[in-house]
Amino acid sequence: SIAFIGGCYLVYRSLQKKNNKDSNTDADLTRIKLYARQYIDWEPDERFRRQVQDALTSNNESELTAMFGSRIAFGTAGLRAKMYGGYAYMNDLVIIQTTQGLIRYIDAQLDATQARKQGVIVGYDGRHHSDRFAQLSLSIFLDSGFKVYWFNRYAATPLIPFGILHLQCCAGIVVTASHNPKLDNGFKVYWNNGAQIIPPHDRGIADAIQQNLKPWNSAYSEIDPYDMSKYRQVSVDVTDAVSNAYFAECNKRYSFISAKDKGANALKVTFTPMHGVGGYWMTRCFESFALPSFVKVDAQHDPDPEFSTVEFPNPEEGAGALKLSMEAADANKSVLILANDPDSDRLAVAEKVNNEWYIYNGNEIAVLLSDWYFSQYMRANPSADKSKLCMIASTVSSKYLQSMAEKEGFEFVDTLTGFKWMGNTAVDMIGRGYTFLFAYEVEIGFLIGDTSFDKDGIRCAAIFNEMAIHLYKNENKTCFEKLNELRAKYGFFEMTASYRRMDDASLKQKMRRLRNWDGGHSNESYPPSMAEYRIKRVRDVTTGYDSFEADKKSKLPKQATQEMITFWFENGATATIRNSGTEPKLKFYVETKDDKDAQKAKLLLQSMTDALLKEFMQMP
Repeated sequence: SIAFIGGCYLVYRSLQKKNNKDSNTDADLTRIKLYARQYIDWEPDERFRRQVQDALTSNNESELTAMFGSRIAFGTAGLRAKMYGGYAYMNDLVIIQTTQGLIRYIDAQLDATQARKQGVIVGYDGRHHSDRFAQLSLSIFLDSGFKVYWFNRYAATPLIPFGILHLQCCAGIVVTASHNPKLDNGFKVYWNNGAQIIPPHDRGIADAIQQNLKPWNSAYSEIDPYDMSKYRQVSVDVTDAVSNAYFAECNKRYSFISAKDKGANALKVTFTPMHGVGGYWMTRCFESFALPSFVKVDAQHDPDPEFSTVEFPNPEEGAGALKLSMEAADANKSVLILANDPDSDRLAVAEKVNNEWYIYNGNEIAVLLSDWYFSQYMRANPSADKSKLCMIASTVSSKYLQSMAEKEGFEFVDTLTGFKWMGNTAVDMIGRGYTFLFAYEVEIGFLIGDTSFDKDGIRCAAIFNEMAIHLYKNENKTCFEKLNELRAKYGFFEMTASYRRMDDASLKQKMRRLRNWDGGHSNESYPPSMAEYRIKRVRDVTTGYDSFEADKKSKLPKQATQEMITFWFENGATATIRNSGTEPKLKFYVETKDDKDAQKAKLLLQSMTDALLKEFMQMP
């Protein structure tokens, strides 16, 4: 995530008090050049040093400002940016400084001696530099007296939050940029509850980083954290121990159909890891569930940091990203496709419907998974108090789960966008005596059960496969037919979830216009309608405003560094406009509902989406 992403930069303290109009003054440029020279002195990697040195030598002020005008910080998915020289990007020095700050923050928040005994678990994906970044972080933790747990191969992201709970670690790290373009990388931090960090931890770590910018001696030492003969008992390869425990627990808790149903004639499934780490781990998962082997998409099965067959390694992109999967499935007479993003925490699904490939959106996958797990849980626990069960969704996702909760009697909670909020909410709800069942975000992120507390494309893929086998074999239904059956039961919800690529300045200008509809500067004047559609409620988490609440304050945490406004309409529809947490995008979500008629909901959705684009976003 670069400067255009809400919350993804922490401006240097010396620049924080500057007005935008002064950002390119001589004084600022002098200061930026001092940062650049400091960076060159401290950065251990020659490639990143050279990039900064070239910018200095050529006096490239715009590039120097991009490198050092602001510092990368924790956004909706941890640190994430292009791999390049400078404090705004991902590089060796930023990894060193971040690790040092994290250690000091752990020392301040936890029992330092106990935290070192509990240790940290670190994994990495198949991107360029990921193994190097992980080794750097492990080395500094080890030299600081922490026990370190690591994987001897690329790790699927879901293994790290599970490993934290299984090993009782004080923290965990994954070096990954998930589905971002190939030039990006990231640093995802989990706390000791197994969920991603949220405020105040992110701010506390950011402050600790600022206080520990100069690399410690260990950052330049020749420590090899993988040398178990030298660091006996404190450097532990947990590849088998953690993965074996993970797959055993997932099979025990989430496998529901019989061995007979999973026999030789079971539904044939195609799987792609989208050039990421999931090929090996999904094979292991299918084996643990005793599922038939999946059809491989050969060109995408092994990790490839170039993502050579796709423009964007994101299965959410649709038919273009799944083109090779569809070809492999057709060649093997497979009617179901499962796809992970490159770090295997997201799940995409496509099914052959009326001889055409139908790509499910995140809401539709959630409809199927939530019903499957809820029904299986109640079958195993028929006397369970439904009022103490809970499901969670991000506020931009469909209100389907809320409708389901109202009819079935379980608790529904919505959260801010990002699985860091849903994971921590699940932990909180369990602490309040609830049984957590399911959470999801429309951006194809899903979590079933409390085995871990971040989205998981590995176990959810196996669970979806079992559900599909059951539907085809025992109910004589496709997944699509089951989806429509559930929509008829809980309501026909239709959603547009889309985006426009947009720079930060343009995005903020559009959001300011929505807050100042009267042409003033109050940030409290919102539109009363959108075309002919009257608005009955507005919630703006950027400013902390909610017109529905008596005190006009949002119950969702205020997020001043992010952009998100939600509108509720008198006809029951909702619309949310927000920035992306990981890419230069303005995202928008419009949802309509009709209790009986899907076509009516679709027609209303088209009309309201057109109105939002024209009136609110001033776009074609």
